[in-house]
Parts: sequence; structure tokens; C-alpha cells
Amino acid sequence: MRNLHLALIHHPVLNKSGSIISSAVTNLDLHDISRLARTYDVGSFYAVTPLQDQRQLVESIIGHWTRGAGAAYNPKRKQALERIFVRETIEEVLAELSAGAAGRAGVLTVATSARRHDGSISHDRLRRMLREDRLCLLMFGTAWGLADSALEAADYILAPIRASADYNHLSVRSAAAIILDRIASIDPVR
Repeated sequence: MRNLHLALIHHPVLNKSGSIISSAVTNLDLHDISRLARTYDVGSFYAVTPLQDQRQLVESIIGHWTRGAGAAYNPKRKQALERIFVRETIEEVLAELSAGAAGRAGVLTVATSARRHDGSISHDRLRRMLREDRLCLLMFGTAWGLADSALEAADYILAPIRASADYNHLSVRSAAAIILDRIASIDPVR
């Protein structure tokens, strides 16, 4: 799935009351989603935050595990964290991916949300779209999810994960794992 790229968005996202905020980077999200990206052979994983101190934190974490003492201590972790890139905005990520999309139809953007949205696409449809070898950026929101402006700017919104309970508030790293397994699986759950 090298044509699939992940973005963990920290702005614009919502807080509990629905206001737009910039959320803090979480070390566990970086480690777990980078390991997920490596396991499913995703092209890259972007941590997106406009906050300079948070970008510096991400760079420090990446440096420790890819060039510092952590690289020798845990080479498998190094392989995973080499897939992380930190960028200030979603637009910066798209410009970078578009520059590498020579001869392709551009970058397809797919936003995730725990909320239902009219016209959302299924995991199966996204899986089929990825087989067309088009570059795709799959965007995950932190805090209480992507702001409406980010959802509206995406080409598609992926249908939310639904289970049998009426509770739906997964951690972003859990949701990312479920979604990647559903779209990469050769024996998909329907």
C-alpha cells in the first residue's frame, strides 16, 4: 500500500465542546501509528501541527529513535519511525505528495470521522480505489476529530467504524489500526 499515506492532524480539530483547536502531539500516537504504517507498508506517515514546539517535540522523538541511542537499542522501532514526517499544515503535506505524483491523477484525500456523514464511502470502496494505484492521503483527526472545514475540503469521508455498542469514542491509534486492517485485508470484514 505504498500509494497510501497517513496524516495525523492536530489542527484544525475539535475539542469536547465543538470549538476548533490545535491539539497536543501524543508520543503513543506517533509510535503506534508509525508501527502500523510500517506493518502495512504505507508510503509515509505525517504528523501535522501548526505549533512550533510540538513540531520540535516530534522531530526530537524521531531523532532519538532513528539517529540517537534508540536506533541502536531498537532497530525495529527505527524502521517504523523513519516513516514519520512532521509538517505544519495539511496543504504542505498535499503539496509534497503532489510533487511526487508525476504522471498520476493527483492526490486523493480521504478524511475519517467517528460521526456519520451523508455520502461517506465504505472501507471496501476505499480498498478498491487504492487498487487503482492513485496516491491517497488518509487523514485522522486528534482530540474530538477533524473540524468541519477539514472534512469539507476532503475528496471523501470514510464511513465511521461501527460496533455493536452505542459507544463510539476510540483512540485515534485504535481507529487507524482497524481502518488499515479493513482496507488492506485480503479477506475483508464486510
